[in-house]
Amino acid sequence: MKCAISTASLALLLSGAATAFTVSQSPKTLLQLQRDQQLQHVSRLEPLFMGRAAAVRAATKGKTDAKKAKVNAYYGKKIIMAVKQGGSSDPVANRQLGDLIKAAKNNSVPMDNINRAIKRATEKDAGDFSESKFEAYGHGGASFVINVLSDNANRSTADVRSAVNKLKGKMAEQGSVLFMYDLKGKIEIPGEVDEEELLEAAIEAGVEDMELVEGDEEGTSIVYTDPKETAAMFEAVKKIGKDAGAKMSLSHVSKAPVECSEEDFEKNMAIIDALEELDDVDSVEHNMSN
Repeated sequence: MKCAISTASLALLLSGAATAFTVSQSPKTLLQLQRDQQLQHVSRLEPLFMGRAAAVRAATKGKTDAKKAKVNAYYGKKIIMAVKQGGSSDPVANRQLGDLIKAAKNNSVPMDNINRAIKRATEKDAGDFSESKFEAYGHGGASFVINVLSDNANRSTADVRSAVNKLKGKMAEQGSVLFMYDLKGKIEIPGEVDEEELLEAAIEAGVEDMELVEGDEEGTSIVYTDPKETAAMFEAVKKIGKDAGAKMSLSHVSKAPVECSEEDFEKNMAIIDALEELDDVDSVEHNMSN
């Protein structure tokens, strides 16, 4: 009787054995474990990278849109000024207006915007815009020339001072910064340019002063020239087929650029970004080489 097993005990043992065989699995190899870890790692990072890429694209598009809006607003205000000062909305009779319309078109300002600005200038409540410049110091020897076009001098002055002071910059006395810059004609080209070809076209256009440098973005170019020769220089750019998307303006260029530390550069760019967000500020020029 010692070897006898009850029916109930036998059933329990068989049930336990079946369960053991059901849940038991062969151990994974080291290679399989590594693959599982890599898949888990990728699954966690993929949304993160996709999110960052989308954020970068959105930020880039946002900056491009903001820059376009600035250009459109600038020429809108300049056209209103030209109509009011010239006393005519006819670009033939008002030479200043005609030149501005040409420059606006060269800078890809939509014709609808140009016509709206001309119409706005003839309305009684149109603002009286005036240009002014502010000078300031940043971090690490940086300096700024802040170009303003506003119909409210008190507002623009207060806004500019506030933006600079909040980020630990310092407003400068008139003339203390500007003498370190040269005023030049500037043409921004969204592509690379053959210098010899451009030089030949510039000479034919009557341009005597030309400097070709790399643009702020990779694969772009900037041409500097005498302010009086800017229009002729643009014609030279047009002749070599590089005028599509090109932009023409006047710019203050530092006589002695400075290289700031990475930390100071970031602080200075924060000041520039804050200033460029102001509606009355059209552009900010600086002396940083990096």
